[in-house]
Amino acid sequence: MVSPSRLHAYENLTRIQATDAYVGRLQIDEEDQRERRQARELVAGVTRWRRHLDFLLSEFYDGDFDDMEPHLQVILRLGVYEILHQETPPHAVVDQYVELAKQAIRPGAGGLTNGILRAILRKKHGLPKPRTGDTAEDLAIRHSHPTWMVRRWLNRFGPMDTAAFLTWNNRRPMFCLRVNTERATVTGVTQWLDEHDVSWTPSPFLDDVVRVQRLQAVVHSDLLDDGVVSVQDESAGLIVRCLDPQPGETVFDLCSAPGGKTVYAAQLMKGTGRLHAFDIHEGRLGLVEDAAATHGLSEVIQVEAADARDLPGRGDAFRADRVLLDVPCSGLGVLSKRADLRWQRNEDDLDELNQLQAELLDAAADLVAPGGRLVYSTCTIEPDENAAQVERFLADHPSFSRETVAGLISDELVTDDGDFASFPHRDAIDGAYCARLRFSV
Repeated sequence: MVSPSRLHAYENLTRIQATDAYVGRLQIDEEDQRERRQARELVAGVTRWRRHLDFLLSEFYDGDFDDMEPHLQVILRLGVYEILHQETPPHAVVDQYVELAKQAIRPGAGGLTNGILRAILRKKHGLPKPRTGDTAEDLAIRHSHPTWMVRRWLNRFGPMDTAAFLTWNNRRPMFCLRVNTERATVTGVTQWLDEHDVSWTPSPFLDDVVRVQRLQAVVHSDLLDDGVVSVQDESAGLIVRCLDPQPGETVFDLCSAPGGKTVYAAQLMKGTGRLHAFDIHEGRLGLVEDAAATHGLSEVIQVEAADARDLPGRGDAFRADRVLLDVPCSGLGVLSKRADLRWQRNEDDLDELNQLQAELLDAAADLVAPGGRLVYSTCTIEPDENAAQVERFLADHPSFSRETVAGLISDELVTDDGDFASFPHRDAIDGAYCARLRFSV
């Protein structure tokens, strides 16, 4: 029989391929947590490595792999992924996917699956490599990324750092737990992790964050439901530290969903003051409300569906001491966690995002009270979305000036301009950026 994890992975990958569904929204009706975990790993791994897997399969298939029926493509990708990236006995892997091909497609598909997977298994330590003569193309195939992304990074970082970045993006992601110090202590949480055999390491950047490789024990405990910890990458927490919200202040979070930064900001305000959380997507604001309720902050956080570009129309009295603008962006700093995002972006998206970011930033300027701060942030490493946006803004808004984030976060994360920037292959956290801007009359 085919294992439940492989069957669930196959069903989800065929659905994703047919409907372009979001990889994070898997449909897995399985009580065995080990099988569920393995199914998720298979889906994420095949999605992440799809281009390289297809390259190898094209080399071993006597025909045009692109023309192969999609369901068989999925089975072969799963088989090659397990052979190359997991520790399962390889002959058991072959037998499982041969059986799956017979059951899910037809008996003859099992023979083709057997021939291709065994041929790849025999050559496992001498597999063909891409040799197109184009460095960007070859790196992109080998590390399973779109060529346009790799070409941008080669021009910017050079071959060694680009390869390191690509390698990071293909690693299994690390997760971070931010401790709600209003309800628990870091020591108390780490003792719980030790008692439940969850390995952890302290964050080198935030004193209320610990890093873990596995979330299962935490997810199945009450820690999340009780608001004791939140799953949040250090880069997101560092952006809130750069905002530096103070107790009693009025704070606007203009693109707040799903609410991780919103909640952290309210916690740093010690549950006093007022935090207005806006988002254009009304459906996603439920996530912000749930997060506020879980952390006991519903009295502080006021949620409203609104396009940030329309908010300045409410008049000069509608201003805040601190405004956080975490803009929609390409997300090219979080590719290790978003296995499918690399395939959903194209280079033309950047121009559209740049225009939207500029419009949002200009609108946010009108919401800052005199002497207040505006923090512009992204989860990308692209200069056009980061420092270039800030330079344009400052040129058009002379009443604003850059204010360094030095002293608020670790020095190694502060750019020469005084902004925050993280790079995954350098800092071992998600790629992110923010600039802190002060409004002076």
